[in-house]
Amino acid sequence: MIPRAVKPLLEERLKVYPAVALVGPRQCGKTTLAQAMGGAYFDLEQDADRLRLDLEWEDRLAGKGLIVLDEAQSWPEVFARLRGAIDQHRKRMGKFLLLGSVSPSLMIKVSESLAGRLSLVELTPLILTELNTKASRNRRWLFGGYPDGGVLAPKRYPHWQLDYVSLLSQRDLPTWGLPAKPQTTDRLLRMLAALNGQIWNASQVGQSLGLSYHTINSYMDYLVGAFLIRRLQPYRANIKKRLVKSPKVYWRDSGLLHALLNVPDIETLLNQPWVGASWEGYVIETILSTLSAQGLSFQAHYFRTNDRHEIDLVLDYGKELWAVEIKLTSAPGPDDMARLNRSAGMIKATRRFLISQTSQSSGDGRRVSCNLQGFLDHLDAL
Repeated sequence: MIPRAVKPLLEERLKVYPAVALVGPRQCGKTTLAQAMGGAYFDLEQDADRLRLDLEWEDRLAGKGLIVLDEAQSWPEVFARLRGAIDQHRKRMGKFLLLGSVSPSLMIKVSESLAGRLSLVELTPLILTELNTKASRNRRWLFGGYPDGGVLAPKRYPHWQLDYVSLLSQRDLPTWGLPAKPQTTDRLLRMLAALNGQIWNASQVGQSLGLSYHTINSYMDYLVGAFLIRRLQPYRANIKKRLVKSPKVYWRDSGLLHALLNVPDIETLLNQPWVGASWEGYVIETILSTLSAQGLSFQAHYFRTNDRHEIDLVLDYGKELWAVEIKLTSAPGPDDMARLNRSAGMIKATRRFLISQTSQSSGDGRRVSCNLQGFLDHLDAL
């Protein structure tokens, strides 16, 4: 089993909360991680496990072991039981570990029944810091981070990704409440692949699909809630220039993106006109997934003015504001840092990072040129 970066955070939260919800996309490793924590495991998508939980409920509550409830959103009746059990023993910590493939925004019963009673921890597909070999790191951008999707077994890409997206369109998303027909969902996903890294325009997408922008935005809520798409919100700075106010959209897993865009290998990827947007999204997702696994408090944005001053990623830690520019080049130049400094000065960023594929890091700690691994080392310093 590959050690997961989020495990220490999960163990910490189980010590101080009665219940913890480990959420993340299907097939990212939630079940494997949860079973490594020990305790009694129940898959609530299976009728046999629902019956077993029902029959063993009182004995399990009386015992000291952890109770792991996988795909908890598939059996809403369990949330009322959980609330009663937690309220009866409010000082007992770490009794329940819930696993879910949709975000709490779609798990209505979580917000209704367990508000204030559990902590949320997100598990993402494998991130760069969890892969030790150089070969795996080189594959991570092309194949994405799903353990079964190629990063560990290259021959499975891209067929695994295409099957994964098809299953989500046909079964999971309708089950979770998405009202669109699978054919419409499939078209929307392929359009989003073409729009990766761009400013979101729901009206434009809606016209292509024959749907209103209200409907398209509601569909997007489900794709975000299923951990497929990230909406990066704009940073609202108090400056005189006009700001772009719509979010940018990124595929959270680069392997799913590349499979939908029919990219078979790294050579083909590097020759695509949109390769810069792919690299940008991959770097952003790696950074945000790493921060999330560390349990750090932050807000993520992008910044753009109407006259094209731009910062790819703005990280707001409260006391510090980091401006991050991402370039797909092995030889960044002074002009790249100068452009970053001009934009970062508008929002008074305390640190500025230029991330590229350079082999050498340079800078004084406040202005830094580095590769992705070098930037992750700066995150460790937090």
